Amino acid sequence: MNTGVIWKELQDEQNCDILQFTTELAIRTIKLGVPAASFMETVKRLKAEGAYLLTMTGVDERDYNGHFSVYSVFGLPGDTTLVETKIVLNAENPTFTSISPVMPSAHWLEREIKDMLGIVPYGHPDLRRVAVHPDWPQDVFPMRKDFIAGRQVPRVQGEMQFCKVEGEGLYQVPVGPVHAGIIEPGHFRFFTFGEDVINLQAQLFYTHRGIEKTAEGKHFLDAVLVAERVCGVCSASHAVSYAQAIESLAGINAPLRARYIRTVLLEMERLYNHVGDIGNMCAGIGFSFGISRGAELKERLMRMNMKLAGHRYLRGTVVPGGVKIDLKDTEGIGRALDTVKRELKELTDTMLSSQSLLDRMQTTGVLPTDAARDLGATGPAARASGVNRDLRREFPYAAYRRVSFQVPIQHEGDVYCRLIQRIEESEQSFDIIRQVFNNLPAGELQAPITYLQPYHTAVGYTESARGANVHWVMSGPDNTVYRYMVRSASHCNWPVVPLCLPGNIVPDFPLINKSFELCYACLDR
Repeated sequence: MNTGVIWKELQDEQNCDILQFTTELAIRTIKLGVPAASFMETVKRLKAEGAYLLTMTGVDERDYNGHFSVYSVFGLPGDTTLVETKIVLNAENPTFTSISPVMPSAHWLEREIKDMLGIVPYGHPDLRRVAVHPDWPQDVFPMRKDFIAGRQVPRVQGEMQFCKVEGEGLYQVPVGPVHAGIIEPGHFRFFTFGEDVINLQAQLFYTHRGIEKTAEGKHFLDAVLVAERVCGVCSASHAVSYAQAIESLAGINAPLRARYIRTVLLEMERLYNHVGDIGNMCAGIGFSFGISRGAELKERLMRMNMKLAGHRYLRGTVVPGGVKIDLKDTEGIGRALDTVKRELKELTDTMLSSQSLLDRMQTTGVLPTDAARDLGATGPAARASGVNRDLRREFPYAAYRRVSFQVPIQHEGDVYCRLIQRIEESEQSFDIIRQVFNNLPAGELQAPITYLQPYHTAVGYTESARGANVHWVMSGPDNTVYRYMVRSASHCNWPVVPLCLPGNIVPDFPLINKSFELCYACLDR
């Protein structure tokens, strides 16, 4: 791929400006200023070269330059290049051409930009609300700078909006937002013919905490405490994503030892999530042995986290510039991991020898490859459907360029494939941790960061247990965060879950849902 030709064509044909060109750890970042009228054609050109959307956000920049802007970040994996586009919008009537018709993975992001900033994506096929609920006033936009965090907003009358599903003998089955399990809230509306699911629609964002608004105005070192609390069980991956964005803004790299330690933290987090999810999938079919053994093995891994890094959920371990902790007792932890690896193999062999388990999982909840790719599914959910993407390999960070690992891929996209995907990824994680333990370099744990130039942007990312966690940061005056946007793996994957239900029956929903094991909190933020 001749990227030099691409940028020249975009300059000549679409009047794009190259605002910045940088290279960090062999990953190139190109920032393009794109005329709003050329946005669609620019995206089409990037897509033709194999680019896919990582994140997209709006920013209220009226207080320092008098306009709104929309920033989008694309990955060009074949060229190890990240492309950030910026379009500038009129402050009085902020609208832009929706790219969802050509890049469907933007559809929730564009709707969220409208809900949170009042920036309208013209030509979007579905402008129903997604991030705010029906009782939220139409003219109040939480991510504008003139909205004061914590203010009481008077509520209005409103009804949930669902796409019409009509036909003789169809019934609606409402489930949630309060569920029987100990889980977060979400409302699911099933349209059924008998027990057969014809259509599923969801109303989420019940647990919106104002994470991004909370980070605004904070010193960049303080905001990492916000980042690692986006999700309870992905603390390390969110913290590393945020830290890498700040390091990019500062123009520094974390020390090599710190990058190796981050790799261990990230793979330990992947392991306890995958092992727990393998057990949780058994709950969807009442396979008690798998539930209890999965929970036991997950608990042992979390106790190893405590020994290794000082926190069961690995909080307080990562800071911009490096890590706060050194690893403890790697030899003992390595032996304990070998034991868990062996016992996990025994558990999964038992599970896969159960014909009743296979009957429930195989051909259930199929996510087609094209749908997964087009809608931007990520992580095990995408790879189980044949989408061969993994940020650890395509845009290496931490120490992933220095370890050897495979990216497992399945092809059928059903619940069974999502189980096998987690099993095979767990095997890779055990091996990655062993490699890091055997080759941990000496050196410093942190590189100092003293200054961020105001109103610059950067992106950080990790491949978490659920998929890509992408954090976009704009710096503000006095080393503060001006705008912070988190696109979690769950934000990518929730839109594809309803596609897996038609052709299945209502009792299969808990199993299908658990096979994705998505997080409400890191979607809602």
